[in-house]
Amino acid sequence: MNNLFQRIITSLILLFIISISLFYNKYIWLIFLIIVSIILFIEFNNLSKKIWKKKKNILITLNLFSLLFLAILIYVSYDLYYSPPTGLLFIILICIFSDTGGYIVGNLIGGKKLTKISPNKTISGSIGSFIFSLFPVVIYWSLDNFTNISNLYPKIDWKLIHICLFLCLICQLGDLFISYFKRKAKVNDTGSILPGHGGLLDRIDGVIFVLPVAYLINKIF
Repeated sequence: MNNLFQRIITSLILLFIISISLFYNKYIWLIFLIIVSIILFIEFNNLSKKIWKKKKNILITLNLFSLLFLAILIYVSYDLYYSPPTGLLFIILICIFSDTGGYIVGNLIGGKKLTKISPNKTISGSIGSFIFSLFPVVIYWSLDNFTNISNLYPKIDWKLIHICLFLCLICQLGDLFISYFKRKAKVNDTGSILPGHGGLLDRIDGVIFVLPVAYLINKIF
């Protein structure tokens, strides 16, 4: 319960900082992205060193790929910015609710493990992630119909639900990807910057994969 309380408080503070960066202006958002990317690079580099400390060629290759990926992440996150940036906030909320749902349901119900990559993750937690990830859709749908009073018989946007569930899947796969590296490095967290979560990479491992995918979906649809 103490860890859950820490996670909730940390998540709220992080969401507040993200919201301020988003809604102030796009240049503050860009600065925020750069700072976050630097921290992510440091944490991933430290993780890689613990796995391949004697293989410099692999480390150099991973560093180059991580720098390229973070550059792409900054670009797509900045390009997705519109004023007001409610779309970006919506995507981030999907990831936050997905992570929260997985943690709460997984700990309350438990059950069969999802994969050997991350022993703490369960099938019930994965289902909880999918269910909780729909909360932002419900909020968006409710606010949209509340502001449109003349719409007495609102319709559910099924396409938005499908996209939300798909982004939740990407979020979970991103989490497992980083979990694989942590398991290889024999560590529980990528850092200690966020109480209750560990490193910044521990907290937004799903978000950094979701944003590029959301960018592609935005361009296609």
